[in-house]
Amino acid sequence: TPGPHVAESSCSGGHGPALNGVLKLALLLASTALTGCANKPSGYPFDVQPLYAIDDPAFVRVGDALLDRPMLAGNKVEALRNGDKIFPSMLDAIRSARQTVVFETYIYWSGDIANQFADALIERVRAGVVVKVLVDALGGSKMSSELIDRMKEGGVDLRFYNAIDLSSLVDANYRTHRKILVVDGRIGFTGGVGIGDKWLGDAASPNEWRDNHYRITGPVVAQLQSAFLDNWVDTTGIVLHGEDYYPKLHETGELLAQVVTSSSEADGSKIQMMLLLALAAAREEVLLATPYFVPDDLTIRELVRVRERGVSVRVIVPGPIIDFELVRRASRSTWRELLEAGIEIWAYQPTMFHCKLVVVDGLWTSVGSANIDNRSFSLNDEVNLNVYDAHFATTQRELFHDDLRQCHRITLQDLEDRAFIDLVLDEISSWFSPQL
Repeated sequence: TPGPHVAESSCSGGHGPALNGVLKLALLLASTALTGCANKPSGYPFDVQPLYAIDDPAFVRVGDALLDRPMLAGNKVEALRNGDKIFPSMLDAIRSARQTVVFETYIYWSGDIANQFADALIERVRAGVVVKVLVDALGGSKMSSELIDRMKEGGVDLRFYNAIDLSSLVDANYRTHRKILVVDGRIGFTGGVGIGDKWLGDAASPNEWRDNHYRITGPVVAQLQSAFLDNWVDTTGIVLHGEDYYPKLHETGELLAQVVTSSSEADGSKIQMMLLLALAAAREEVLLATPYFVPDDLTIRELVRVRERGVSVRVIVPGPIIDFELVRRASRSTWRELLEAGIEIWAYQPTMFHCKLVVVDGLWTSVGSANIDNRSFSLNDEVNLNVYDAHFATTQRELFHDDLRQCHRITLQDLEDRAFIDLVLDEISSWFSPQL
């Protein structure tokens, strides 16, 4: 598989609102046509057998071996719900920086929150802090030239990942979807939010998206820092190292945690492997929350197998408000098999639902940027944080159930009641699933 084409300078000039959802759809259609609907084989060509439960020490040992980074003890993870809590915490951390700030994101749009982040980053540069920002060229296509120029002139080392090259649309299909903020190598953040005004507020109206983000301290922050370094090196060729980026980290809490990344350049998705391992180890309950639920055949098979073992499986997806209708339709084309197996699918009603959360057996939790779709499994660069702790899992379970109370449960009758045109459009949309 070809790696990302990097042409940062071409993206910084003339990089404005013209690249929008229309271009995103054009890239999708072009890449689908050029690659026969699949840039990479979807999923692993083998089974993960249910050999042990999630509370068996073997689960952690195997994850350490197969997911590249080990579980580390002594961490603290704070869940932040919606923009009202998320953005102030991130901005406070940036304003506290003394040596370095690194920041990677898929979405960075012009607007109020974009200006707040730009102001905070520029102010830290003036205070002598080194600031590195990596924005995906497609996700950042709504950044105005004025904002880009202001950040660069303010001393922010702003780069764009995998600049759009219309002569190579296949390469343009590979994006960084990671959300990473690390301050002084000691405070980290990851989760679902982008830098856009749709994330402002407290999900109190259809214009305020529902999302979670996480503030992290402790030894696992070094793993998050290394995840940022992956794409920074791809983009610039420069290795960031030394005490300012990798200080000695002391225990700040009691959580066992690890960072897992996946990339289009890898020989298979570590994110999907992570999910398969957790599903195989499930014995009581699986909770999944994702804005983009387009499971491939392998994931559907494993979810059905989990349910056949008597495990409760619940999934929350967006309801009437979604930012990409094609995804909803492709997702809906997979629901019948899942519903017939007894898997519960719930649609969130108040606003766009953008949370990414997996909780298994009240012990293992995974949060971060990855969705349950082929784009996260095979095409995008993603980052997730896994936490192995019953108390933390309980808090995330509570968040899940809070959201569940604002959901409509999807039934087989709902599928039967679709208009004929919706049946046709859902089926056509499913053809694009390898790219979604």
